[in-house]
This record gives sequence, structure tokens and C-alpha cells, in this order.
Amino acid sequence: MESASILAVDDEIGILKLLEITLRKENFTHMDTATSGRDALQRVREKTYDMILLDIMLPDLSGFELCTEIRKHTNAPIIFISARSTDFDKLTGLGIGGDDYITKPFNPLEVVARIKAILRREKILKRAYQQNTAYDYGYFSFHPESATLTVKGQTVDCTAKELDLLHFFCKHPNHIFTTGQLYELVWGNDVFGEEKTVTIHISKLRKKLGDDTRKPKIIVNLRGIGYKFIPPNEVRLCE
Repeated sequence: MESASILAVDDEIGILKLLEITLRKENFTHMDTATSGRDALQRVREKTYDMILLDIMLPDLSGFELCTEIRKHTNAPIIFISARSTDFDKLTGLGIGGDDYITKPFNPLEVVARIKAILRREKILKRAYQQNTAYDYGYFSFHPESATLTVKGQTVDCTAKELDLLHFFCKHPNHIFTTGQLYELVWGNDVFGEEKTVTIHISKLRKKLGDDTRKPKIIVNLRGIGYKFIPPNEVRLCE
């Protein structure tokens, strides 16, 4: 985890210095910085990163625009770090491919904790993917090893975190999980978490599975209790 390569994007040099100092103290020594969207895109095209920290208010592109462009090149986890703290901003950031959202001013150790949690979870899921288990439900199939979701015979593009969430549900059918539990078990956080992150990703996953968002039948919301994944009929688990 400590050797992870991180890109921090912010037009405030002081913020970048603070992040760099804090991360180095935690043995994250492979860190690059960018002060504009174009600079960040150039770095993403030239190098593979394990984590990207992204401000929204940049001098050329907005962080939202930049996130959309970055997602064309990498599925590396993206954490938004921004002074914009409205629910709309958070929902937008998570909805376009962000994995987490931290508001400024922030505690640097909180950033480190979230980075470690996400990277730890990514490592665990990567090992699980290598077990070469495929889930075929007839209506849709999911192949973790190749990170491929197929719905009605058509391949559906998903972010890494959407696939992580789907993989977790497939491994735990008919079990009920609260949003807090899902955040802890899929994102790896249990203290600093934003439960909106879970609800947004579930909403996006439902749409990609073709599940009715108003009356879902696959990822069901039990009001006041949590979420449950109900496999479609004629489930076949293929090894």
C-alpha cells in the first residue's frame, strides 16, 4: 500500500504541500502534483496512478469535467477534495465517477485514512477477482476477473467502484446490509464515510442492470433496514 502512486490536483500550492508532507510521513513517497486540469490529464496519459486526489475549482477545467476525462484513461479511485460542500456537489462528484468526497477545510489525517481504506479494499477485491469466479444470472452476467458486466447480451460500462459493489452483492445474495455496513465493507471506511456515496452507487448500478429504480427487484431497499441483492430467476454460479 505504501508504494502506491498518487496524483494530487489542486491550484493551491499550499494544499499540495500539506498533502505531500502528510503523505510522506505515512510512507506514501510516490506522489505527483498538478495545478491545472490540462496538466493533470497529461500526467494521467503518461503514467498509471493508484489514487487521484482532485479539487473541483481549477483554473481551466472544473474538477467535474476533469473527472469525466480522467475516466476515459483510468479506473483508479478518485477522491474529490473541495471547498464546495453542498449535497448537489457531492452527488455530482460521486455520480460522474468519483469514489469519495472530502470537504475543505480538511484534516490531513482524514485524507490519509480514506486513502488507506480505499487502497486496502482495492487490494482485497483484486485478490478476490483473481479467483476466477463468474456469476451468470441469465438476465445478466458478471465476470470479476475481466471486470465485465453483460446485460441482455450487451456489455455495460461500469466504474471500478460500481463493479466492486456488484461483486459484493453477488457474493452475499439475499443478505441485508445497512448503508453504513456497505460503506465499511465495500469502501473500507467506517468513521469518515458519506452514506450518500452508497445510495448514489446503488442507484447507478440499478440503472445499468435495468432494474426499475422506483420498484427495484434486484437491489431492493428495505426501508429503515438496508439493502438486499435478490438474484434474478434461474441463477447459475459458474466456476
